Amino acid sequence: MFVGIYNYTVIITYLSLVSAGVGMFFASQGSFKAALFCLLLSGLCDMIDGPVSRTKKRTETEKKFGIQIDSLCDLVSFGIQPGALVYFIAASNCTSQSDPLKIVALIVGLAFAVCAVIRLAYFNVTEEERQEKEGGKKRTGYQGLPVTNSALIIPALYNARYFTEGKVFSIIMIAGLAIVAFLYILNFKMFKLNGKKLIPVGIFGVAVLVACFFTP
Repeated sequence: MFVGIYNYTVIITYLSLVSAGVGMFFASQGSFKAALFCLLLSGLCDMIDGPVSRTKKRTETEKKFGIQIDSLCDLVSFGIQPGALVYFIAASNCTSQSDPLKIVALIVGLAFAVCAVIRLAYFNVTEEERQEKEGGKKRTGYQGLPVTNSALIIPALYNARYFTEGKVFSIIMIAGLAIVAFLYILNFKMFKLNGKKLIPVGIFGVAVLVACFFTP
C-alpha cells in the first residue's frame, strides 16, 4: 500500500530524525538545553539502531534501504541540527539583525551542512565498495570524523558557558562547529569503537549530560 519499509529495524532511525526536528524547534525558541537534549537523543538513537537492525534477518533490499535511511536521517540530525543550534545561540547574543556574528554563524552552519553531505556521501560509496569486497565483515575504522560525533562534541562545547558568556561564548561555539566540519572531510584514519571501548564514551556522555542539564 505504501512505498518504503516500516519494520522495527528503521523505527529508531526515524526517531532520530524526529528528535532533530524537535531540537531545531527548541533552538529557535531559545530553549537551548532542550535542543541539546534532542541532539544527544539523536546520537543515542544512532548508536543503538545498528544493533537493533541486526536482530532481524533482512533482505538485501531492506539492508540497502536501511543504509540510505540512516544517512538521510544523519544529515538532518548531525549535519543540520548542530548548525541550526549554534546559529540560534549566536543570534541570542546579537543586538541587531545585521550583526556580523549572525552572518558568520549562518555561513559556518551552511558550510557544516555541506561538509556533512560530502562525508555521508563518501561513506556510502566506500561502504558499498567495502561490502562488495569483504562481504559481511564488520568495519574496523573510518576515514574522517563520523558525523554522529557532533552529538557529543557540540553539547561538550556548550559547557564553555561556565567560563565565558555573550559573544565570546558564541564565537567559541562557531569555531568549534567549524573545526568539526573540517574534521568531517579531513582524510585521516579513525578507529571504530565497540564493545568495552565504548565505556569511556558512555562515561563522557553522562558527564556532558550532567554538566548541561543538572548544574546551574
